[in-house]
Amino acid sequence: MFILDWLKIGVSWILVQFHSLFTNVLGMSPSSGWTWAFSIVGLVIVIRIALIPLFVKQIKSQRNLQLIQPQMKEIQKKYAGDKDKQSQEMMKLYRETGTNPLASCLPILLQAPIFFALFGVLQSIAQYNADDPTYTAQGVFQWEQYASLLPQAHDAEIFGVPLYATFMDADQTPNPMNTRILAIIMILLMTATSFITQRQLIVKNSAPDNPMVKQQKILLYVFPLIFAVSGINFPIGVLIYWFTTNVWSMGQQFYVIRNNPQPGTPAHEAKEARKAAKQAAQVGPAIESIPDDSDTTSETTRQQPKKTSRSQRKKK
Repeated sequence: MFILDWLKIGVSWILVQFHSLFTNVLGMSPSSGWTWAFSIVGLVIVIRIALIPLFVKQIKSQRNLQLIQPQMKEIQKKYAGDKDKQSQEMMKLYRETGTNPLASCLPILLQAPIFFALFGVLQSIAQYNADDPTYTAQGVFQWEQYASLLPQAHDAEIFGVPLYATFMDADQTPNPMNTRILAIIMILLMTATSFITQRQLIVKNSAPDNPMVKQQKILLYVFPLIFAVSGINFPIGVLIYWFTTNVWSMGQQFYVIRNNPQPGTPAHEAKEARKAAKQAAQVGPAIESIPDDSDTTSETTRQQPKKTSRSQRKKK
């Protein structure tokens, strides 16, 4: 709980800093829901930039797992009857190759506490009541310098829907129908971007004989299903957060797969094809610019003067 409290302070501090930027620099309304929504997008950008080193480790780990698949199969075959020895040899192989099989989960695992911190901050905004003596603000909103922003955040709306609203609690909002429609749209967007991101990884950057593909295919349907089911309890602000981070992940993953694909995958073959086509395009004009020796020789020969005898010169 102590760590979560500090995360709430960090998350809410970034939110109010972006809110200040949009209002003081860009002239947006401080009470507008769009100002707070864009502040949540800014929060995502800051967090994802901070997680780039972990993302690089994730890519390296996935590449190493791909490269050591033959060795892993040999160990499994050699120690098929001894699970303990098999585990020891696997751990030894991971150490020698610098591979961490859990690295692919680190970005998601580290975002989970941030997600719960944001959820807690939005819940405290939703429960704000100036007349309730038992109410306690969360994050920096409990500080005097930011206390005045709390009622603005509470009243902020997009399309007539407060950012703290959820699909399940739509009846408690000023526009229940708008709340349900917006919540469903955001849940569908969050689910679709999660599915596309995972499918992109399987289709383009996984070898056909990779045993981890089966696990990835399971996650391909499990994660979107979890988002779809649990999303009805997420505030609109949290749905905006997850949709934005999914879009970031999709774009970041597309760039890495295109420019640094794993060997033996469709993406790697596509990169090699682009490389060959580029080289062919560069060599083609160079070949066309080389002059034909036969044409040059003939031209030179035609231009050389013919020899004449002394008597012919006298006649001239």
